[in-house]
Amino acid sequence: MKSWLTAHLQALQQVLKKWRNAPLSQLMMVGVIGAALSLPAGLYLVIDNLSNAAGEISVEPQISLFVALDAPSGAVKAMDSTLRENPAIKDFNFISRESAWQALQQNNPDGAGSGLEKNPLPDVFVVHPANTEPGSVETLQQQLAQLPNVEHAQLDAAWVKRLYSLLQLGNRAVGILAALLGFALVAIIGNTIRLQIETQRAEIEVSQLIGATNRFIRRPFLHAGVLHGLVGGLMAWLILAITLYIFNRSIQDLALLYSSDFTLHMLGLNEIVIMLVIAAGLGWLGALLAVNRSLKSS
Repeated sequence: MKSWLTAHLQALQQVLKKWRNAPLSQLMMVGVIGAALSLPAGLYLVIDNLSNAAGEISVEPQISLFVALDAPSGAVKAMDSTLRENPAIKDFNFISRESAWQALQQNNPDGAGSGLEKNPLPDVFVVHPANTEPGSVETLQQQLAQLPNVEHAQLDAAWVKRLYSLLQLGNRAVGILAALLGFALVAIIGNTIRLQIETQRAEIEVSQLIGATNRFIRRPFLHAGVLHGLVGGLMAWLILAITLYIFNRSIQDLALLYSSDFTLHMLGLNEIVIMLVIAAGLGWLGALLAVNRSLKSS
């Protein structure tokens, strides 16, 4: 165990020495890796924040039935009986035009409705379907819209469902983008390691002549690949943190106009660790492919 740790420490020291000898080229390399990793991570971050914001919105579908203003006096009672007898309805609430008018005036004493002398609001039934499947809800909406004295039947949660569909599509896009950039990073890191191998070709051949194993030769290059990936992951986190700080300053100014405290949240600790592990794994894989290919051709 001690000899194994010593061998890996020596390999890591070799890699760090090369980094100190060429810091600018290494910085450019991890910058490219960080920029590539920050693209899918940033898209995931945006979708995750939108999902959290959408999660605070009630997504239970409800149908608002607006009673016609010229409906006869017994229309509301008749509609109440019809809704109670409908097995597709779980429950419903009735909002009279008088209570809605009073609420509007109380909530907006100097705003909407302050210049009106006559109540323009209709009676409303807010219906909660028993079956929340989109097809069943739409069918119920169409049926209720045909009831006598119903001016309009509005499905209130339809836009939320569309938002969730777009978020699911965005998650798939993140996965595809992450896979494509993952392949690209493996190729980039592999090509970098291959160039390092070529510059050390004579040293590797001498090591093989004196009995060095492939594992011994492979070890420092694998450490280099892991280090490239790990530092590139840290660079991606730094890019995201700076970008998020800039966006939040603009978002705070916009949120104040709507009396909101909405801000974009950074990746959690678990997500950051996963990103770093994936980055290190991609670096290791790229280095492994490059070294194995070089050893087979030598």
